[in-house]
Amino acid sequence: MTSAQQDVVVIGAGTAGLAAAVALASDGARVTLLERRPFIGGRAYSYPHPALSETIDSQHVILGCCTNFTDLIQQASATRPAAAPIRWYDTLTFLEPSGTSAPRQSRIHPTHLPAPFHNTLSFLSAPMLTLRDKTAIAAGLTHFLRGYPSTDEEPFAAWLRRTHQTDRAIRHFWEPIVAGTLNDTFDRCSTKYAGKVFHESFLRSPQGGRLGIPAAPLSDFFAPILAHARALGVDVRLTSAANAIVPTPSGGWRITTPEATLEADAIILATNLREAHRLLTPLPAPNPIDPEKFVSAPITTIHLWYDREITDLDHAVLLDTRIQWLFHKSRIRRHAEKAQVPHPSQTEGWVANAPPATPSDSSHASYIELVISASWPELSLTREQILASALRELELFFPQVRTATLLKSAVLKEARATFSVTPSLDAHRPAQTTAHPNLYLAGDYTATDWPSTMEGAIRSGRLAAGALTNTPTRFLARELPPTGLMRLLTK
Repeated sequence: MTSAQQDVVVIGAGTAGLAAAVALASDGARVTLLERRPFIGGRAYSYPHPALSETIDSQHVILGCCTNFTDLIQQASATRPAAAPIRWYDTLTFLEPSGTSAPRQSRIHPTHLPAPFHNTLSFLSAPMLTLRDKTAIAAGLTHFLRGYPSTDEEPFAAWLRRTHQTDRAIRHFWEPIVAGTLNDTFDRCSTKYAGKVFHESFLRSPQGGRLGIPAAPLSDFFAPILAHARALGVDVRLTSAANAIVPTPSGGWRITTPEATLEADAIILATNLREAHRLLTPLPAPNPIDPEKFVSAPITTIHLWYDREITDLDHAVLLDTRIQWLFHKSRIRRHAEKAQVPHPSQTEGWVANAPPATPSDSSHASYIELVISASWPELSLTREQILASALRELELFFPQVRTATLLKSAVLKEARATFSVTPSLDAHRPAQTTAHPNLYLAGDYTATDWPSTMEGAIRSGRLAAGALTNTPTRFLARELPPTGLMRLLTK
């Protein structure tokens, strides 16, 4: 049976559910998309802060190698030219703290050298690392030239010891990258997924490592995808939770919600893993999801509004502090007012390291978001404690904070922001197909060969749509090809 002949209910309008719904509707299926909350995006959402008159979110970023993410955004922007853009950057700026003067900067960016050497010149000149540190890092990266491990048993902490990484190399290179991409500590993530990050973003091609930052609050950023789904005929029902799913004698499914009972030929269950486990538990076959095998990893973000710009940087990696990343959201959003959303393999149309856009009336104000990944200690701290610590650390990098006026602030804790890609977790990540005919799973926790990211979630939705149509990889976007010498080295 083809998509065009089926009624499909997708439960959950996070990025996985949106991707599945758009793929199937584009293929002619009649799709109903149910979401229990009044907004889309799943864990990638924004909300109006009740006391601040501001919309806040937990900052999400993407890399150029996230081809399914950019492809989905392109699909939506093709039909809605006003779609919120992505601000792309070629340079990562690492800052070492200084209490009295400007912080020492190390800027890693590609040059004219072919991959995998495209970042070499800037890496060699980075003052955050000694020659011994750089030698250890270079030797470590050679382990990922041909790819990354196919199995996930080894903790990355063991790999760091095995490859004799120096303390400073760990603190100033491996740790900020792993924490920022995998939201975890070394002992809680496998070498497979850490290796994937470094292979895809540092070695495979310059395009793969480009940093993309949504230039609008996340719910607004994803709104064009919702509009695109509706334009394709998807029946989107917000604040409509699925209470239960029951197989019918005809081989289809019955879905009960507080408002109605629906019948469908097939279901894609695109909720979070705990909600999926709840809906699957009453069914006769063994539940393919074991929530006890998954460990949630938290992210804490601190939002600060100042009366003036405290830095001319759009973003930075902050070293040797609890804060790991700074995003200057007021600058990012002003820069991107006229940005486009090209595919990362394209050059024309990029908005990367562009000069500032014409300042708006609020150009002298700064909206800063500070990110603490893997923030288990912060879960037990009060808002006041987290804020006080963050402000002290921010002054170490930007002494001008002392003369600026903090207008308002917010602290957002996401206790279940991602799941940890713990060693040997792959054995417990379920496939998109299930033991039940015409019932499929989507979500970043499923078997995608990606960690807990928006790219992984979108891939899972497209893989579920492919499984439903008996064409498993049909809806997946093409990977960015290796460039330079990596065309010979990559497996």
